[in-house]
Amino acid sequence: MATKIRLQRHGRKNYAFYPIVIADSRAPRDGKFIERIGSYNPNTNPATITLNFERALYWVNVGAQPTDTVRTILSNEGVLLMKHLQGGVKKGAFDEAEAQRRFEAWKNKKQAAVDAVKSSLSDKKAQDAKARLADEQAKNKAKAEVVAKKKAELAAAKAEAEAAANAEAEAPATEEAAE
Repeated sequence: MATKIRLQRHGRKNYAFYPIVIADSRAPRDGKFIERIGSYNPNTNPATITLNFERALYWVNVGAQPTDTVRTILSNEGVLLMKHLQGGVKKGAFDEAEAQRRFEAWKNKKQAAVDAVKSSLSDKKAQDAKARLADEQAKNKAKAEVVAKKKAELAAAKAEAEAAANAEAEAPATEEAAE
């Protein structure tokens, strides 16, 4: 039986997530499968991948063929690297401890890169928020200046009107006093 490691589509329209399964190559995409070994959710940033590493490694070692997307996922998770290192151990190029040390070094380097990307995304988000806040404060300050200018103009016009009314009221009073 030819087995494949592939993705099954689940979820709703425009919001799919994918269980990673081992299935007979003749089975339909979303049909019967042998074993579920993980899931892939591309809707998060960065994409969320859960994988049973030991089972994935077992299936790759017994000859299950991953699809292109699953091959990329397995490579990013280190399953294919571990298979490669196990081949080196079988050939006698190095021992199991050396293989494990190399794998851990690769895994730590990979995790550091992922953490750097996550921190840069969060830093960029914070900088964007600061920039939006600064823009909003500048716009609010400009609006406040325009409103203050209008209020000053209205107050000046009101004072001028009161002064004119007072002048008119004083003018007849002075005329009566003069007569």
